[in-house]
Amino acid sequence: MKDSDRYLKIVQWFEKDNCYVGTCPGLMLGGVHGDNELEVYAELAQAVEECIQIYKEDGEQLPEATAKPYSGQFNLNVGEDLHRALAMIALQAGESLNHFCVYHLKQLISSYNYRG
Repeated sequence: MKDSDRYLKIVQWFEKDNCYVGTCPGLMLGGVHGDNELEVYAELAQAVEECIQIYKEDGEQLPEATAKPYSGQFNLNVGEDLHRALAMIALQAGESLNHFCVYHLKQLISSYNYRG
């Protein structure tokens, strides 16, 4: 596995810029852009390789990997009031708190046009 395989590379269409933008959060600031999604990804992959090379040449440790498996679980501190409200609404809907929250998070994330 190459070092670059440890980092998540994202290419998204941005309406306001009328182009694809490729980023590698956690490794490098900024990104690349263009009209062709595949070309932007290829350019991004090259930029990531170059960024890693600069880290190595400068003797710096690479940042923590961002392309990693996810367990499907995370802890979220929401405060007592929100916890109570969510639990009551889920109960009134006849659902578990977990199912209620997962359903509504999926609805919310779909509004961002996420294609994970």
